[in-house]
Parts: sequence; C-alpha cells; structure tokens
Amino acid sequence: MLQHSVLRICQFLLLALCIFASEDFDWMKNEMGSFQYGTFPSGFSWGAGSSAYQTEGAWDKDGKGKSIWDVFSHKRGKIHLNDTGDSSCEGYYKIKDDIALMKDMKLNHYLFSISWPRILPSGIKNDYINDKGIEHYNNLINMLLENRITPIVTLYHWDLPQALEEKYGGWQNASMVNFFNDFANLCFERFGNRVKYWITFNNPWSVAVEGYETGEHAPGLKMKSTGAYNAAHNIIKAHAKVWHTYDAQWRNKQKGMVGISLSANWGEPVDITNQRDIEAAERYVQFYLGWFATPLFHGDYPQIMKDYIGRKSAQQGLSSSRLPTFSPHEKSYVRGTCDFLGISHFTTRYITQKNFPSNRGNSYFTDRDLAELVDPQWPDPGSEWLYSVPWGFRRLLSFVKTQYGDPVIYVTGNGVSEKMMCTELCDDWRMQYLRDYINEMLKAVKDGVNVKGYTAWSLLDKFEWDEGYSERFGLYYVDFGSKNKARYPKASVQYYKRIISSNGFPNQREIESWKRKALETCTSSNQLLAADPLISHMEMVTEIVVPTVCTLCILLSAVFLMFLLRTRL
Repeated sequence: MLQHSVLRICQFLLLALCIFASEDFDWMKNEMGSFQYGTFPSGFSWGAGSSAYQTEGAWDKDGKGKSIWDVFSHKRGKIHLNDTGDSSCEGYYKIKDDIALMKDMKLNHYLFSISWPRILPSGIKNDYINDKGIEHYNNLINMLLENRITPIVTLYHWDLPQALEEKYGGWQNASMVNFFNDFANLCFERFGNRVKYWITFNNPWSVAVEGYETGEHAPGLKMKSTGAYNAAHNIIKAHAKVWHTYDAQWRNKQKGMVGISLSANWGEPVDITNQRDIEAAERYVQFYLGWFATPLFHGDYPQIMKDYIGRKSAQQGLSSSRLPTFSPHEKSYVRGTCDFLGISHFTTRYITQKNFPSNRGNSYFTDRDLAELVDPQWPDPGSEWLYSVPWGFRRLLSFVKTQYGDPVIYVTGNGVSEKMMCTELCDDWRMQYLRDYINEMLKAVKDGVNVKGYTAWSLLDKFEWDEGYSERFGLYYVDFGSKNKARYPKASVQYYKRIISSNGFPNQREIESWKRKALETCTSSNQLLAADPLISHMEMVTEIVVPTVCTLCILLSAVFLMFLLRTRL
C-alpha cells in the first residue's frame, strides 16, 4: 500500500513538473503578422510521415540485410544512451494497428520509406531479391489503399545497405548511381501499379553533410572539404537517373510522379538594411536548399556556391574547385527532373556575414562565410536546433515559387519535438506549432504558391538518429519500454484531425474550441498510461531547462519520495 501511494504522489509531482515546464514557453514571441482564417483548395492532401529505420524495427528479421544505420548505431558512443533502432516502434509487425490510427485521423496520405537492404540485402539487384521484404511493402501499400489512404513512397531515407558502404565507399562512389537506379527500378516494377507518388531522396543535405563531413550520422565519416560535396554530386546524378528511368519505362503505364524531398531552414538577415547580411542570408538558403534544387531545376549548382567554393579552393592552392562540376551533357540530364518538389521545413535562423580565412581549414560550413543566430525568445521545447519561427515558412515557400518556376510543392515534413522529463500527452506546444505553421502555409497558398499537400512529422514517436529516443516528434506517444510498443494519442492528434476535417481554419469561434476539446481528450490517455508502472514512462534526457525555483522543488520532492520508497522496500 505504501509503495502504491508513494508512486502515485511521484507521478503527480512529475506531471506537475511537465506542466510548469510547458507553461514557460511564450508562443506569442515568435509571431510576425496576424492569423489568417480560410481554407485550402479542394483536394488538398493531408497526411503524416515516417521512415523505415526510425519505425520498423526488425533490423535482422526475414532476410533483411544490414544498413549503415544498423552498424553505426551499434557502435558505442555514437547514439545518445547507446540507443539503436533494432526494435524502435516495431512498425514492421504493426501495419494494421498503425493504419487504423491513420484512418481514425482521416489522413489523405501516408509518407513512408522503403528500406533498401530489406528488399536487396547486399544492395545489388543481381545478387538476391528478398521476397519477404517485397511482401511486407506489398501488404503495407495494399492496406493503405483499402483504407483510402494514398501511399507516398520515399526510396532513400538514409539507410544505405552496409555492403555498399564497405565495398564501394557509399555515396562517395559514382557506382552508387547505377545501384540505386536498379533498386528504384525494382520498386517501380513491384509497387508502381499502386504507388503514384515517388520520392527519390529525403533530405540529401543531411546524408551529405552529417554522414560524410561532420560524422554525426551514418556512416560517420569526417571527410572535411570534399566529402559532403562528392556525396551530394552522386546523389543528384542518382536522382536524375531514376527520374529518367521512370520517365522512359514506367510513366506511360503507371501514370505516376517522381520528385525529391529537400529539407531547408529559412535564413533571415540580422539587419535587413545591411547588404552584407542580405547577401549572407541568400547564401545560407542557396547552400542549403539551392545546392540540390538548382541543379534539378536549372541544370547546375547555384552561382554563389561555385564562386565561394572556387575562390576558397584557389586560396588553398588547389588547381580546381572542391565543388564537383557537371559536364554539358550532365547539366541537360539533371535539369527538369522533378515532377514535384517535396519541402521539409522545421525552423528558421537569423544570418549575418562572417569571414572564415582559408588558413583555418575548409569545410562546407566555413565555405559559406556566415554565422547563424537565433532569437533567445523563440520557443524551443525539444530539439536543440528546432525553434518555432512560423513566419519563416511562408517566406521559404515564396522563395521556392520564385526561384524554381512555380513548381508543384508537397510539404513532406513539418513538426516539433519535445524533450521533457516525463510522459506528456497534453502537447499544447505542438498544437500551437501546427496552428501557426499551417497558417503560414495557408498564407503562402493565398499568395499563389502551388502547395498541394502537407505532411505532419511524424505519425509516431520514433528513433531520432543520433539523439536516440530522447526526443519525440510523434502525434502518437510510443511506449518504448513496453513489449508491444503501445501507442497513445497526444492532444495534437485531435487538433490536427480538426484541421483536416475543416481543410484549414474556417472561423475564429470554431478554432478557439479546438485546443480546449483536444486537451480534454488527452486526459483519458494519461489515465491509461498511469495504469502502468511509473518508471517505464520516465524519460532520461540530457538537456532540461528548469526555469523556476518552484519547478526545481517539485523535482527534488519527487526524487526524495522515490528514495524513501527504496529504503522502505
């Protein structure tokens, strides 16, 4: 009886800690402009997303080969708390359950990725095709369609077959272009009669920079000065080849579309009257988004990238630029290879000019000659890099329209994480984030930007790369400590569901009731979680800001009561 009572007291104290912490975020401090009521065009598609390695688990089951993330996450010290994606959400076994969640939300589409090594264990089509992998994705696609949910399929979300990394050096090697094309062609052959939206790569910026320059992500290489540029060059050519393969062999039969998903922050000048800051902000976006988008829409790298990297390469005494070049044939081959452009966007930075002398070493980051800043008043409830700055979203979408000839745009990822000490299903900060960012997207649509769909990131809490399970992006809470990886809806599920059913923000009175009603629903979900042992729902994190003495006292009280419990048992 004593044990039960003390655990209950601890639970309430920890819940109070979460509430106090969430109230410290002032979401009004990041607004630049008024809220706009209105709805999206008829046929606008609402969805949620995931990726294979982050959610599937079953890393070595049913004939799947190893990916670079399987190997990387198994190396001690690479991932927060040495977590791995070995089991993650066990999405491989929970297709039916997860699609039921999507159906309840009335999603129009679901964005997911196919694991290359689950289909081709060695990465090479001529070696061996894993029928069990094919069967898994057939089942997923068929069940989505049975529930009237459109599959949007990513071919590469970072999980390169380890065999290709070991034997060829991964994306540093141009042979990846043909290997990836063979994999994509197999997917078109087996799934293309039902899949009409294909994304070649998700966020190739991270693949190149974090995989081959900083080493924060798999394969963990630190090839400064050239690694990121070479990887990106091969990725761009691989995308173009896959697009041409689909165009020549499958488009007439399958009537589908092939695009790419590019991640980009918006860069705002620190001083909008300072020409150097204005140019630095432009450079920031070009080195981020333009690096990949400009070749695909215009046939070559942004001129500012060529100028800056070329000049710094010459200062190093190099005979040619560290940025690879496209031949005339390659320029025409890569140009025009996007049926739609996926945009993944989460945050914004203030940008100012900062010179990096060449004698300090050269890298992607120093090549840009700029500094990134944030406003300390911007809310940041989770990931250290993710600040809520909604107005940057509209500006980025307008930039895309202007720079790339008004392309068809699908928002392929937008959302916010939390990094809190305890389970928190009443995620009011996520509801506010969704409200503000989706409203900025609505303004962009009213401006004439051709946005056709929106994907909330993400459907579930999942493995967050080098941060392991310490950050949660999901609309649904996943209990990673339980055997069946139980899912519980956060309040944002109901809030997003109302945006979907209304196709936007119809009027002030209705919208003001959404948040209140959504918070009412999370209470019952919290009660379900409370029925389980408290310890399995406590989160161990490395960065917790406790801004008030009152909050700290609550935490200390909870720890003291836990100590009393242990001494009495």
